[in-house]
Amino acid sequence: MGGWGSVEERLIARTGLPFIGIPAGGIHGLAPWRAARNLFKLAQGFGVALRAGRRRRPDALFVTGGYASVPVALAAWSLRVPVLLYLPDIEPGLAVRFIARLATRIAVTTEASRAFFPAHKVVVTGYPVRPEFAGIHREPSREVLGLASDKPVLLVFGGSTGARSINRAVADQLEGLLEVAQVVHVSGERDWSWVAERAEELPPALRQRYHPYPYLHDEAMGQALAAADLALCRAGASTLGELPYFGLPAILVPYPYAWRYQKVNADWLASRGAAVVLEDARLGEALLPTVQALLTDADRLAEMRARTQTLARPDAAARLAEILHSLISSHHRPLAKG
Repeated sequence: MGGWGSVEERLIARTGLPFIGIPAGGIHGLAPWRAARNLFKLAQGFGVALRAGRRRRPDALFVTGGYASVPVALAAWSLRVPVLLYLPDIEPGLAVRFIARLATRIAVTTEASRAFFPAHKVVVTGYPVRPEFAGIHREPSREVLGLASDKPVLLVFGGSTGARSINRAVADQLEGLLEVAQVVHVSGERDWSWVAERAEELPPALRQRYHPYPYLHDEAMGQALAAADLALCRAGASTLGELPYFGLPAILVPYPYAWRYQKVNADWLASRGAAVVLEDARLGEALLPTVQALLTDADRLAEMRARTQTLARPDAAARLAEILHSLISSHHRPLAKG
């Protein structure tokens, strides 16, 4: 289940799994008329979820937040279906805070998230990484991606659609970056046309050190993460799991036009020596010197890698599955006689 016309609907379509669209919308900080309209959508969503729950009789609900999750969690709670809430980021938003009241158990990525929830509900699992990442190693990944084994690699990415300000900053500083590193640049489909044109403008000697892609799926993204010495990216929830999994230090650029989730994530990694944080507005002036300073300081980079590795929880997906199994078993346990 997920929002109508949402990114999750498109992703689920690739898997062949059934999908139920839920009407929903935010209400916090909106004009009264828009909040009222979205409140009506949430009521509609509750009706859709309740009918689906009565028809399908689920054993448990696994939910990760977002406005579309609220009516689904309400429907599950009303049907006495156990709810496992998982918080990918460190700090919860309004939807997650509300669902936490209905949840049977709450799984979180880091210890820092315990403070937001009732202690008896919380278990720290870590962030589940994609199963395609298992068994991916540095040198074979470099060979597959056509990267030299004796030169540092900077990986640049910005999520499924890319990050325009990061793409622009990299394009503006590209020659300087390629002087110190091979660059694997996952631009996103939206900016791919002009990123590809920028690649063609490079001198031949630098062009062979630049490896741009519109998108990398599944195993290929894991190979890029394994091959890199340093990442330049946003600070979405996946960075809390994927960067530690590969022991990859990062320059994190929190997305500035949304609530503070990414800033909190980035600061948490930076406070543990795993990352450096750059404000989006400072990319133009600070990107190249920051990359140069890190990639030319082998001792600092090695220390950052070691600190990043200590944050890894490679069994996170298994832990979440265990909790779900436990909830389902408890839900179906027969009542004692007497």
